[in-house]
Amino acid sequence: MPTMTDVARHAGVSVATVSHVLNDTRPVLPHTRQAVLDAIEVLGYTPNTLARSLVTARTRSIGLAVSAISNPYFTEILQGVEASALEHGYGLLIADPHDDPEHERTVVQLLHERRVDGMIVAPSAEPSALLAYLTRHRVPAVLLDRTVDTPAGASAEVDDAPRFDQVCAENTEPMSRLVTHLAERGHRRIALVAGLPGLSTTAERISGYRLGLAAAGLPYDERLLVHGDSASEGAQRATAGLLSLAVPPTALVTGNNAMTIGALRALRDRGRSVPEDLALCCFDDFAWADLFSPRLTAIAQPSREIGAVAVRVLLERLDAPRRPARTVRLPCAFVHRTSCGCPEEQPEEGDRP
Repeated sequence: MPTMTDVARHAGVSVATVSHVLNDTRPVLPHTRQAVLDAIEVLGYTPNTLARSLVTARTRSIGLAVSAISNPYFTEILQGVEASALEHGYGLLIADPHDDPEHERTVVQLLHERRVDGMIVAPSAEPSALLAYLTRHRVPAVLLDRTVDTPAGASAEVDDAPRFDQVCAENTEPMSRLVTHLAERGHRRIALVAGLPGLSTTAERISGYRLGLAAAGLPYDERLLVHGDSASEGAQRATAGLLSLAVPPTALVTGNNAMTIGALRALRDRGRSVPEDLALCCFDDFAWADLFSPRLTAIAQPSREIGAVAVRVLLERLDAPRRPARTVRLPCAFVHRTSCGCPEEQPEEGDRP
């Protein structure tokens, strides 16, 4: 295998100059840098990542810990993280904490032991052990999708305060919009299948649900708020319970895409059709939502953008470790289809073939 010495000899420069080009540790004249890069290409030189990390104290790798990687939402986030990491010259190590606090702490420690430069983590409903580990070891980290309470502007100057950057979607207003849309369709008994208790996304979407009811002048009925625990099976059971009420809901909102599938299974099992027997809206759009009959009215989260922004925020943290922590919230989109009971939207006259 060609060595750094071979590259230096071919480019007519010193080994130190090759090192500076590879590690970006000192400015190098453009024509000299290009000569080194050309030599690397011609010789097929592959940098020694371990040796580079000893020089720079960086491994140029990011740890990503998200649960339910099979969930299309997190899959798209993963794609956004990976694309942005590669764009900035970083590799990715991935772990699934399974939304289990103890396992979450374990996988984050394993990522840390592999000397990742920083981490992007979607915390569980009980993240105290995770946060304690990240704080104790001063691991640069961005919390993804789910937020934790962190003092505004907290920085490394405050040793006992969480200092985690956070990147997530808006949850409250989009959920409220789904509820008010159903109320505008004439529904007065609107139910919510909410996610796993303890997650910030669950709490914020419940808040949006209640705000939507209040905006529509509808009373809150605790029997119409059930938890599907962010999973298909849980939502199927929860929806079955709603359908068994003496006065069942006429409209249903689901708190994520997995729970939408569970709710649809429960409706199918009881011979109920959407939207004739029950109007349905869901939080989380997904690739095949437009293929259902009826087509699903949904809130679409900017999942890939969430992943990409999380990487950029983490890299900014690495460059400025003492910068105050911040929370970045990205807007969602209301995707209007027909499961809410609205007729199929017709194209404008000028758009007709």
